[in-house]
Amino acid sequence: MKKRPTEAELEVLQVLWRLGPSSVRTVNEALSKNREVVYTTTLKMMQVMTKKGFLQRDTSSRTHLYEAITNEEETQEGLIDRLLDTAFGGSTLKLVVRALGHEKTSESDLEEIKKIIQQLEKDDK
Repeated sequence: MKKRPTEAELEVLQVLWRLGPSSVRTVNEALSKNREVVYTTTLKMMQVMTKKGFLQRDTSSRTHLYEAITNEEETQEGLIDRLLDTAFGGSTLKLVVRALGHEKTSESDLEEIKKIIQQLEKDDK
């Protein structure tokens, strides 16, 4: 069974996916924009994530850089699969209806969803 990141680990991964290889200080500053995060907490979390296989650390320079090993799309797919099974009983319909009804969906998002549905319908033929 593949390991899934915790919510806090997912926040770190999102920063690294967005910024690329980064120092602990850079990640900590990004996390602290939303809430107060102590530097040593971020450091320990990133060390643990390295041991778990989510990150790799480049020690070739004085400032160590951490990089996400885990792929954003694969991680999202794993999380969606788990959510789909545990919260929605495997029903994609229930998941989509809940997601679309949760917040105001923009016109551009709706157009993109329509295109995806049209492509899926073409692929099924």
